[in-house]
This record gives sequence, C-alpha cells and structure tokens, in this order.
Amino acid sequence: MADRSIQGGDGDGGVDAIRTFPFPVELSVRGVGMQVGPMGADRTWHADAPLHRVHRIDFHVVMLFDAGPVRHMIDFAEYEATAGDLLWIRPGQVHRFSRAGEYRGTVLTMQPGFLPRATVEATGLYRYDLPPLLRPGPDRLTALRAALAQLAREYEDTETLPPSLHTAVLRHSLTAFLLRLAHLATSSAEAARLQTDTTFTLFRDAVEKDFATNHSVSAYADALGYSRRTLVRAVRAATGETPKGFIDKRVILEAKRLLAHTDMPIGRVGAAIGFPDAANFSKFFQQHTEMTPAAFRAELR
Repeated sequence: MADRSIQGGDGDGGVDAIRTFPFPVELSVRGVGMQVGPMGADRTWHADAPLHRVHRIDFHVVMLFDAGPVRHMIDFAEYEATAGDLLWIRPGQVHRFSRAGEYRGTVLTMQPGFLPRATVEATGLYRYDLPPLLRPGPDRLTALRAALAQLAREYEDTETLPPSLHTAVLRHSLTAFLLRLAHLATSSAEAARLQTDTTFTLFRDAVEKDFATNHSVSAYADALGYSRRTLVRAVRAATGETPKGFIDKRVILEAKRLLAHTDMPIGRVGAAIGFPDAANFSKFFQQHTEMTPAAFRAELR
C-alpha cells in the first residue's frame, strides 16, 4: 500500500521518515469510508503500519477504552487513557501506539469526505484546538456507548438494506455519534480553560505574596496542591512562559523597583528579594537584564 513520508524523529533516538498512512478502504465493510469494531491484540490497524513507531494517518480515529491505563502519544504529547476515556486523533496528527499498553474497547475510523460539509462543520471534525483525550461523565459515557453500539450494528448489517441505503444510514448514525462527541470535546475544552485560569490565578497570587522568599516552582506546586506538570501547563497557557520564568520576572521587577526608588545598598536589595549573597543576586540580575545592579541604578540617576 502506498504511503507518504516526511523527515522527522522516529521516537527511538534516531532520525527517520515519519510515514503517513491513508485510510484502508479495502478493510471496510462494502468499501465504505468508515470502520467500527473492537480493539484487541488481533486488531489489524494497517497492513504495514509501524504501530509502535511515530507515524501519521490521513483519517480520523476515535478510540473508546474499556480498560487501561494505556499511554498513547499524539503530536508528541503523551496521554494516558483508561476505561471510559476516549482518544480522538485527527487527520495529519502524528501519533504512536504504546508497546506495553493493552488496547481494549471500540475503535472508529473515518475517511475525510465520508460526511457532507455541513456535518463536518457541525461536528468540529477539524477542530485541532480541542483536546484529544476526553473523559465523559457517567451519563455522557452511557449515551456515547449507545450511539457507538448502534453505529456498529448498522455497519455490520449488510443484509437488510441495499448498499446505497446502507451507506446513507451509516452517515446518519455516524453523525449522531459525532455530534455527541463534539459536544463533549467542546465542553471539555471549556472546562480545561476554566481550570487553567483558576490554576494560574492561584499561582499568580501565591507568587505575588511569596516571591521575596520563595523562588521554587516545586514549592509553589506543592503548596497549591498541583503537580509540577499541571502548573507548567496552566502558566504556559496563560502567559506563554514557564512558571520559573514567571517567578524570575516578578523578582527582577521588584529588584528594579528597589534599585530605582530607594537608596538601599545593593546587598540589601538582594536580601530583600531572596538573595542573601550579594554576588548571587548580582549574577541573577545580570543574567536577566544584561546589566549589573549598580549599572542599572547608575543609568537611572
């Protein structure tokens, strides 16, 4: 089967081509532009897809997990999915299956162009800003499972309808499932944004209160009850920088204020913002401003 390649890392330390695999139409019932079925050890994803290596697909994949945890890489970020979670991988995204993970559940694949444009827009099929990992609550999960099970039944039923009607019914059933999925993805993104805003606000307030004595990202994370990774994500989303960078900017701002508006000796300025050693303060200040504290003060006077 033909594939396309671009240069990129293979995830195993070397540099190799990242292969792009097209939708395997020949594996679909009646050759329609979608597949739905169980995930398992005997699942044939693609005849020659290097599942444990980084690769691209040019179709949609939605995995609904019945077990876990499974770690799956999407666009070079690791996601851990467990029972009741969904992963939505969109065309063009780089991903990699876990060697150790046991994939159990239901998988849906869909070829671009299988659904009409209006449906594509309504379901947000190309909303790459939405999170790939989705964790529905019990009611939404029940509804999603029911919609996916109905879609699977329609997909396998090739006896009661002629091919054209079979395809039409599949499109309607698929649309119903994707509308539910899109609503979940959109609401999850909004909830994540609110959580990020809350996390950053708490971090910002804590830094404002303690920056003179606490320069440690881990200490702030522990005090706020977040993991370091959660804090990094929240601060980067809100400011575009790391928590350490945010703390350092606040410390430098205070140093500049004290140097500009007081006559405190430079050593005391350093001590006031958490540097009891004047040499360390001078080094820190110069790293961030390309000027010594003395030169900065002299330039203003």
